[in-house]
Amino acid sequence: MADRLERLVNLTATLLDTRRPLSLEEIAERVEPRYPDELVARRRQFERDKETLRELGVPIEVDTLDGFGSEQGYRIKPDDYYLPSLDLDDAELAALHVAVTAVRFEGGAGLDALAKLGGRAGEGASTALAELAVEPLVPVLFDAVSRRASLTFAYRDDERHVDPYGVVLRYGHWYVVGHDRDRDAPRAFRVDRIDGTPVTGPPNAFDPPDDVDAGAMVREPLTYGDDQPVDARVLVDATRAALVVGELGDDAVVDRHDDGAVEVVLPVVNREAFRSWVLDLLDHAEVLGPPELRDDVVAWLRAIAAGGPT
Repeated sequence: MADRLERLVNLTATLLDTRRPLSLEEIAERVEPRYPDELVARRRQFERDKETLRELGVPIEVDTLDGFGSEQGYRIKPDDYYLPSLDLDDAELAALHVAVTAVRFEGGAGLDALAKLGGRAGEGASTALAELAVEPLVPVLFDAVSRRASLTFAYRDDERHVDPYGVVLRYGHWYVVGHDRDRDAPRAFRVDRIDGTPVTGPPNAFDPPDDVDAGAMVREPLTYGDDQPVDARVLVDATRAALVVGELGDDAVVDRHDDGAVEVVLPVVNREAFRSWVLDLLDHAEVLGPPELRDDVVAWLRAIAAGGPT
């Protein structure tokens, strides 16, 4: 595995560094670790490497080396590979610096990206307003969204097949949202609840709707489901009131308390999503009614506390 990773890196560098397409024989002479001497094995291994790089988004170009089309050459055009200069002025770089330092990603990835765009400018934010963890699966999911590739993954002991429309962040959790093929309906899945690594299908497997709003699918996950519709009344304390009202809208508020808490009513047709929504609010929310929905949530929480199935 280590040898192959090294060869992929060196292959990328070799194809970037040439001004003309290189034949497979020339590539085999320049790239270390070496490809097999036997021609069929060499071709097979190179094709695997080429396909891997393309799956990672590396734009390998194939050209004909002779007038008969009998031999092919390969290269990576720098203009296709590198991010073009954004020509940001000092004020724009300073604004980016403030944004990156105000919301920090685990591992400092934002600062690395800022350096590639022209470096830090100004003082940045004095303190971080938020610290965001980066789930290991997030890059895989973003790649599937960008390539319009379907995903297969295990979610709560059930295999799901999803056409991903977007990856969004809500209440500190990452979600992948899209069309659930098994249920023929839109769904949102919390990334940290996906078991293992999703299997990504071939690119261009689906076309997302023109009016799709991935953020709205996370703001309104309770409206996507097959359960009997019910209006849930939830009390949210002052520390989470603004977040919930911003998510559901002012029309959902039916009562405002003197201490800043609010009571909201929202339609629920997906009780699993509703339970997860309540759990995300921890002890900052209480389901007031209707009684059967409250009892359902209480029983589910007790099962979690007892170590039972969720």
